[in-house]
Amino acid sequence: MRISVSLNRAGPPCSGRSLSDRAAQIDRFLADAGWGEGQLAPLAGDASARRYCRLRQASGQTAVLMDAPASDQSSFQAFVTIGAHLRELGLSAPEILATDGAAGLILMEDLGDRVFAREITRAPVCEAALYERATDLIAFLRDAPPAPGLRHYSARQLAGFTDLAMDYYHRVHSDVKTSILAELETVLTAIEDQQTIMALRDYHAENLIWLADREGLKSVGLLDFQDAMIAHPAYDLVSLLTDARRDVPQTLGEAMIARYARRTGIDPAALAADAAIIGVQRNLRILGVFARLALEHGRPGYIDLIPRVWRYLLRDLSHPGLSRLRALILDAFAEPGPGKLKELKARC
Repeated sequence: MRISVSLNRAGPPCSGRSLSDRAAQIDRFLADAGWGEGQLAPLAGDASARRYCRLRQASGQTAVLMDAPASDQSSFQAFVTIGAHLRELGLSAPEILATDGAAGLILMEDLGDRVFAREITRAPVCEAALYERATDLIAFLRDAPPAPGLRHYSARQLAGFTDLAMDYYHRVHSDVKTSILAELETVLTAIEDQQTIMALRDYHAENLIWLADREGLKSVGLLDFQDAMIAHPAYDLVSLLTDARRDVPQTLGEAMIARYARRTGIDPAALAADAAIIGVQRNLRILGVFARLALEHGRPGYIDLIPRVWRYLLRDLSHPGLSRLRALILDAFAEPGPGKLKELKARC
């Protein structure tokens, strides 16, 4: 019997658009792909407008449906193109089973539920081994050719991305904002010529899946790579080790930086210094992104993650080469204590 997305499937259609129209569109797409009888169940999404559902056939075979805004064609095509490139490199990006770019729909291989963060919670003794495998994959990408057409942001652009923190997390005077952005651009310019490799960008324990039946780097399932860019070799390492959603022990982070340095021949002290610069840029931007998601999109849960991001930011600012930037930021920003968090939630 035909199972309708709109009536009988487990959970709502993946999209927040018109229920009946989108359900019918998804029905047609799945039927054309040979998955019309699959049962749909929602999966946890991310901070974007994309939605995900798992399909299960009567045979037990599964696949994942990505429902993305049809207007975001660049991101949609990037997911397909970059995923194909990663698979050509021998890595485990999900195979694409069917696409409808005009509708914003992708049916892809189901890599399973063994997300690194969940695996570590279940078996903490595995934490170091999982991070070692993830670090080795980043080292591999350093010497691999990047996917074609990746964006390459200048130091000025990267610094500019952090202005969200000064617009949404804590509004600062325009002169102070200008000083912070100028100093951040200065330190980013010092490492700009090293922006030569493909960084997957959202590379952290919630976007990595443990594939126990695969060998070597193939055991790391990759998700959410459509925003990949040309970046510094330490960018994904910083993303992995300053994870906004979980505490990564500092000793583990130091061990992974040392491991990456050994595998790539980079001086570990220079790598740590560069990672601190990248960490400041990345975590300052995340402060703003999380505050905006809460204030403009009604997602106050992101405010609860801000204190961890702030701790990472302070740790990176403690590097001796960032003393001026540290002074500017600490003078301008309020610490995310209970009062600040309460104020942000009240504005949601």
